[in-house]
Amino acid sequence: MLFRPKTKVCLVLLQVMDIIEQIREEFPALHQQVWGKPLIYLDNAATAQRHRKVLELQELMSSRINANIHRALHKLSADATDLYEAGREAVRNFIGAESREEIIFTSGATSALNLIAFSLVRSHLTAGDKVLVCEAEHHSNIVPWQLACEVSGVSLEVLSVEESGEISLERLRELLEKDDRIRILSVNHISNVLGIINPIAEIVRIAHSRGVLVVIDGAQGVVHDKVSVKDLDCDFYVFSGHKIYAPSGIGALYGRRSLLENMPPYMGGGDMVDRVSFGRTTYAPLPLKFEAGTPNFVAAACLKPALEFATAIREDIQVQEHEKSIVSTMVQGLQQIEGLRICGLPQELSLKVPIFSLDIKGVHPADAAQMLDKMGIAVRSGFMCAEPLVSRYSESGLLRVSFAPYNTLSECEIFINKLKLVTDMLK
Repeated sequence: MLFRPKTKVCLVLLQVMDIIEQIREEFPALHQQVWGKPLIYLDNAATAQRHRKVLELQELMSSRINANIHRALHKLSADATDLYEAGREAVRNFIGAESREEIIFTSGATSALNLIAFSLVRSHLTAGDKVLVCEAEHHSNIVPWQLACEVSGVSLEVLSVEESGEISLERLRELLEKDDRIRILSVNHISNVLGIINPIAEIVRIAHSRGVLVVIDGAQGVVHDKVSVKDLDCDFYVFSGHKIYAPSGIGALYGRRSLLENMPPYMGGGDMVDRVSFGRTTYAPLPLKFEAGTPNFVAAACLKPALEFATAIREDIQVQEHEKSIVSTMVQGLQQIEGLRICGLPQELSLKVPIFSLDIKGVHPADAAQMLDKMGIAVRSGFMCAEPLVSRYSESGLLRVSFAPYNTLSECEIFINKLKLVTDMLK
């Protein structure tokens, strides 16, 4: 009797381990060695590895169904178009948008944010208006707004975060109440540096109560949290395919249809037009209005198997519990390393996803990353394309380690042990 609870726990752990091993089998890149060591890939916040079905579709389209979409009557073009539009429907379903016309394909979240910044500022703002961004934003959610503001007489304001990395809803509320010139708020769902889930639904509610439009950078959000743009009630939501098991060079922009219809095109060219003459050009209906030129139709089609896999694992309770175990194991282990600080540690650990940015006293992050690489462990060091935020914690950058569902608890423990060794050697 005394051993039954323990046995039950062991059985559950074995079941979870078996599920994670099954997931790992779907990712060929994980089964290799670097520097003679088995690869432990912990740079998933930068780019996740590609699922086997994604690789298979990528190969099929590159070798057999390689034809431009929408513009020809032959079978290859029709087949490529069907696969491309199936990718769009997969995105619509994945984020809970009402119509396919609200899903715009881009080259990634960066491209999507640039499109929104330039087109939305032109159509909805006038000189003297303001755009509000959070301190914890990726450069892709800072620089496009700066560029758009420079040419329109609009200014940029910054919402600072708490020392824990969390957004103060009270500070946001006060800022919007004091300044009625703020017209747009652009904020991440989950920071690529801090790994904190922001209260997006409440942020949207507060902003909308003041008539402020909300843009969400969901590059990490779609990976670690369930997304329904309808439930969030956001005006725009963007993400990149390569963060969520798809190829690079593809991303998606969700926009509220009424806003997209009133925004001018971001780029001009083929496929985004209705009629063209030297006197006047009219534009194609949504979504093609914002998809100028030959798109990355192979990568767009590959979003379908990638998002099908993402849907399956985010609905698996055991996978969700596994991610929580990674977070708790990492926090406990890292806090035992002398001189190490976890940047972005909320009071409620349930708000933390397995993205950890570390500042280690006396250790340069680049030196630690290089030594870990020689041990077969891939991590990231530097400013993570979020220099204003990272500079708040360290002048020399941070060491970031980020997990995906295919990472194991064993890899987590190996990383902690190797990091202890590295810090001892470098101090």
